[in-house]
Amino acid sequence: MRFEIRRLDEVDGTTVDCTVVDAASVNRIVQQAAAVGQRLWIRPAENQTA
Repeated sequence: MRFEIRRLDEVDGTTVDCTVVDAASVNRIVQQAAAVGQRLWIRPAENQTA
């Protein structure tokens, strides 16, 4: 499963950065964000066919 992760602005909560990662990467990204106090929004990514 893949997840969309958005990094949010500290002041107004708007999206600063967006990436789609596999489930194995989510924990690492959450740990990194928590270490520096970043706000994240995480949701399942929509299936996209190439």
